[in-house]
Amino acid sequence: MLFRLAYLSVTNAFAVLRLLPLGDRDKDIEILALRHQITVLERQLGADTRVRFAPEDRAFLAALLTPLPREVLRRLRLLVRPDTVLRWHRDLLKQRHARACRPKRPGRPPTVRSIRMLILRLVRENPSWGYRRVHGELTTLGIKIAPSTAWEILKQEGIDPSPARASTTWADFLRSQADALLACDFIETVTLNGQRLYILAVIEHATRRVRVLGTTAHPTAAWVGQAIKNLVMDLEDAGCRARYLIRDRDGKFPALIEEILADTGIHTVLTGVRMPRMNAVMERWVQSCRRELLDRCLLWNERHLRHALREYEHFYNVHRPHQALAQAAPLRAVPDPINDPARIVDLNVRRRDRLGGVLHEYSHAA
Repeated sequence: MLFRLAYLSVTNAFAVLRLLPLGDRDKDIEILALRHQITVLERQLGADTRVRFAPEDRAFLAALLTPLPREVLRRLRLLVRPDTVLRWHRDLLKQRHARACRPKRPGRPPTVRSIRMLILRLVRENPSWGYRRVHGELTTLGIKIAPSTAWEILKQEGIDPSPARASTTWADFLRSQADALLACDFIETVTLNGQRLYILAVIEHATRRVRVLGTTAHPTAAWVGQAIKNLVMDLEDAGCRARYLIRDRDGKFPALIEEILADTGIHTVLTGVRMPRMNAVMERWVQSCRRELLDRCLLWNERHLRHALREYEHFYNVHRPHQALAQAAPLRAVPDPINDPARIVDLNVRRRDRLGGVLHEYSHAA
């Protein structure tokens, strides 16, 4: 509107300059012609059609015609009544007065970002809390805000009400019970002599430590039961207090293993049919084992497979970094960062090959 109003003001200013050299006779003739054109326009529009003025047209006409007396306005041939022009002028004055009196910061001040992040943290860590419960917790911390403020913040972030967030998902269950969870699975592979072998492995959810229980061409009930007994003794020696073992419904798992695990206080949890994501941690290790070892190594026989699995188990537990552990290994913590600029400039890193170069381990030279 302001750009259009400025344009109208400039163009009409040039029009006034054009009228200066004209005499009164020429001006009267032009005025009569314009009045006659307005009469023709009014006759063509009819009684039911209204002429609509843009806001910039109203502002220009109000500024141009308001200084004239009301009697002069009534004698002019206008498309609107004189009272309409005066009303346009009053509206302009109201808008100008409203802009002058408008406060610089309307409404309440925004919530401090730290309080906003704290509200989102409380809701994320406590899915069953509603905005009233969050408001009460903030009050105990000495933070004074209105309950409606907490509700508005949750609404802006697209967070559902507490009844829709209180349901526990399978992923939430796994994260909350990670210290007490084990997962196991069979891996199938074929050696160069055509023998089909099965690998039984177990992983701890909390530490991501892997234990390869053994390999066999015939996973009988006796063999699987003995492997589970060896696992139980290994867990007792390591001080691992597992309470659940997640496995699929593979027929190679006999019912005997549930009795063996139940005697030690470990409950077996079966995954759904064709739902590998319920055992996602174990499935992820199976994928890593295939991509980093089985798909890159020519296995001659079962003895060679066992040797390769021992090397990979040691590599996985001692050296390989894990994103879930902040790039630490299950049996090795992340070393302190190097803060000495001289050591960073003069790095001496050596490589150790495992399985003939299939696996690489890097470390600083002594």
